[in-house]
Amino acid sequence: MHPGTYAAHTPDRPAYIMARSGKQVSWGELEKTSNQGAHLFRSLGLKRGDPIAICLENHPAFLSICWAAYRAGLYFTAISYRLLPDEVEYIVNDCGAKVLITSDQLTETFDRLRGALVNKPRCYMLDGVVEGAASWEAAIASMPETPIDDESYGQSLLYSSGTTGRPKGVKKPLVDTPFGEEIVAAQAAQNRYGFDENTIYLSPAPLYHAAPLGFNMNVLRYGGTSVVMEHYDSEEALALIERHQVTHSQWVPTMFVRMLKLPEDVRRRYDVSSLRFAIHAAAPCPVEIKEQMIDWWGPIIYEYYAGTEGNGSTSIDSAEWLAHKGSVGKAAGNCTIHILDEDGTKMPVGEVGAVYFEGGGKFEYLHDKEKTQSSHTGQGWSTLGDIGYLDEEGYLYLTDRKSFMIISGGVNIYPQEVENALITHPSVTDVAVFGVPNEEFGEEVKAVVQPADMSAAGPELEAELMAYVRARISHIKCPRSIDFLEELPRHPTGKLYKRLLKDKYWQRK
Repeated sequence: MHPGTYAAHTPDRPAYIMARSGKQVSWGELEKTSNQGAHLFRSLGLKRGDPIAICLENHPAFLSICWAAYRAGLYFTAISYRLLPDEVEYIVNDCGAKVLITSDQLTETFDRLRGALVNKPRCYMLDGVVEGAASWEAAIASMPETPIDDESYGQSLLYSSGTTGRPKGVKKPLVDTPFGEEIVAAQAAQNRYGFDENTIYLSPAPLYHAAPLGFNMNVLRYGGTSVVMEHYDSEEALALIERHQVTHSQWVPTMFVRMLKLPEDVRRRYDVSSLRFAIHAAAPCPVEIKEQMIDWWGPIIYEYYAGTEGNGSTSIDSAEWLAHKGSVGKAAGNCTIHILDEDGTKMPVGEVGAVYFEGGGKFEYLHDKEKTQSSHTGQGWSTLGDIGYLDEEGYLYLTDRKSFMIISGGVNIYPQEVENALITHPSVTDVAVFGVPNEEFGEEVKAVVQPADMSAAGPELEAELMAYVRARISHIKCPRSIDFLEELPRHPTGKLYKRLLKDKYWQRK
């Protein structure tokens, strides 16, 4: 259940491997450096429940630092290294971090924000030093390599990606289970995906995001080895599966789309038969895309629906999905799903409404009681803001996020359906659909497409795509116009910053 368990038996076996550089961190090294980090936190006066912040690329020390915070009982906030300095500053200040750890690669970001850190955290840097930040490596070097006396389980305190406004910290209660004993949430993931010491897990996404961070920590908790990609590349991911005989992986649908659009000879070049679990989540997966992935990789595709909030989840395997195409599964664990209308009344089977979980984990939005309360019912059920429906067998189908719904002439239109139709066109690499102002109907449907070949963008491709969509969904849902961009503002975790696109059109009104 922690690095010491595996360091005692197989100290030289790799705990994780950095994919591109090939650097391996053994169980012995992970145990040593995470213990040293925990001692450093205690020497700075940090106690159980105190917060720290980590702003790093996919760095070889990332997981070691997380384990140091985790075994010291701290809240650790992992921040996207792609954020602007003022955005990083906001999160560091908002979470109340007493320590900030960054790297030489982010020197410019740190220099621009260090004077605005209101809580005056102790700052450390990897791979170098600058004014205001000491060397992390030097700071832990003099610390004991044995565990601290008061080990306890910490907790991540992560921020929403800010696709619809300022990100909010999601704070969950600390776990009271004695350190080293099994945790219910981790055991559920282990039971679902069979993590053990033979697991080889490919991590293609940024570690600061909830799902990659959680999966890597769980794989390591059960003694598996993680292969961490510094940056995502579709062909490289396939090559890594073959090279390391990867057994487990976790993806977002945009990665599936990009792999499927590789040339056929490239896709067939690599042996992916070692894979036993290819797990996906974080964004809706178009039915045609998932069908193609199952055809290619076999019935090893597993999906779940959950959020950083940890308030509940669903799960579905390939066989279930083929019988319930488009579903994200049934409620997992002790959760129950309720579909409610605007007044909080339960909706009948097949009727669309807001998706609420009963019986999941507790959470609050840091420093935002109003948002916390608005996401909960009087019974304590909670929502992530998604819209969907249940079928007669209890399978959940997501329609879209409530905040993305388009109301055109009094008709509710869900952009996800339009996006799912467009993304299957061979000339489309990425797509975003949202509402824009219309004097007669209030809103009309707009699509912004990232074409496979930008030189092909223009009226002819626009007409072709609009005809393609009209052949697949109701005309009332189809885009009235399509614009083209070289690249959409998509988060590396797969989430689309739709707000950045939509705001431009509403500002013109």
